[in-house]
Amino acid sequence: MVNAIKGVFISCDIPMAQLIVSLNTALPVSQKFIVHLLDDTHMFVQPHVLEMIKSRIQEFRDQITYEKPT
Repeated sequence: MVNAIKGVFISCDIPMAQLIVSLNTALPVSQKFIVHLLDDTHMFVQPHVLEMIKSRIQEFRDQITYEKPT
Protein backbone atom coordinates (compact mmCIF):
# COMPACT_ATOMS: atom_id res chain seq x y z
CA MET A 1 0.00 0.00 0.00
CA VAL A 2 1.25 3.47 -0.90
CA ASN A 3 1.14 6.32 1.59
CA ALA A 4 0.49 9.74 0.04
CA ILE A 5 0.85 13.13 1.68
CA LYS A 6 -0.53 16.32 0.20
CA GLY A 7 2.16 18.95 -0.29
CA VAL A 8 3.08 22.20 -1.98
CA PHE A 9 6.13 22.34 -4.26
CA ILE A 10 8.45 25.28 -3.52
CA SER A 11 11.19 26.39 -5.87
CA CYS A 12 13.43 29.22 -4.64
CA ASP A 13 17.02 30.36 -4.44
CA ILE A 14 19.44 28.89 -1.92
CA PRO A 15 19.19 31.67 0.74
CA MET A 16 15.38 31.47 0.80
CA ALA A 17 15.52 27.67 0.99
CA GLN A 18 17.91 27.95 3.93
CA LEU A 19 15.50 30.36 5.63
CA ILE A 20 12.61 27.91 5.17
CA VAL A 21 14.71 25.02 6.48
CA SER A 22 15.73 27.07 9.52
CA LEU A 23 12.06 27.89 10.21
CA ASN A 24 11.32 24.18 10.06
CA THR A 25 14.19 23.15 12.35
CA ALA A 26 13.16 25.72 14.98
CA LEU A 27 9.84 23.93 15.48
CA PRO A 28 9.17 20.85 17.62
CA VAL A 29 9.05 17.52 15.79
CA SER A 30 5.23 17.40 15.87
CA GLN A 31 4.99 20.76 14.01
CA LYS A 32 7.66 20.32 11.32
CA PHE A 33 6.24 21.16 7.90
CA ILE A 34 8.84 20.10 5.30
CA VAL A 35 7.66 16.87 3.71
CA HIS A 36 10.74 16.31 1.52
CA LEU A 37 13.85 18.24 0.47
CA LEU A 38 14.54 17.50 -3.19
CA ASP A 39 17.74 19.54 -3.55
CA ASP A 40 19.17 22.91 -2.48
CA THR A 41 16.40 24.92 -4.12
CA HIS A 42 13.33 22.64 -4.26
CA MET A 43 11.14 21.13 -1.54
CA PHE A 44 7.68 19.90 -0.68
CA VAL A 45 5.96 21.42 2.35
CA GLN A 46 2.61 20.86 4.01
CA PRO A 47 -0.03 23.16 2.47
CA HIS A 48 -1.29 24.67 5.72
CA VAL A 49 2.02 26.53 6.36
CA LEU A 50 2.26 28.27 3.00
CA GLU A 51 0.92 31.62 4.25
CA MET A 52 3.24 31.50 7.29
CA ILE A 53 6.23 30.90 5.02
CA LYS A 54 5.21 33.79 2.75
CA SER A 55 4.84 36.18 5.69
CA ARG A 56 8.19 35.16 7.23
CA ILE A 57 9.94 35.64 3.88
CA GLN A 58 8.34 39.08 3.54
CA GLU A 59 9.49 40.00 7.08
CA PHE A 60 13.00 38.81 6.21
CA ARG A 61 13.05 40.87 3.01
CA ASP A 62 11.81 43.94 4.87
CA GLN A 63 14.64 43.57 7.39
CA ILE A 64 17.37 43.35 4.76
CA THR A 65 16.01 46.01 2.40
CA TYR A 66 17.98 49.26 2.32
CA GLU A 67 16.08 52.48 1.90
CA LYS A 68 18.03 55.58 1.02
CA PRO A 69 17.53 58.34 3.60
CA THR A 70 15.76 61.40 2.29
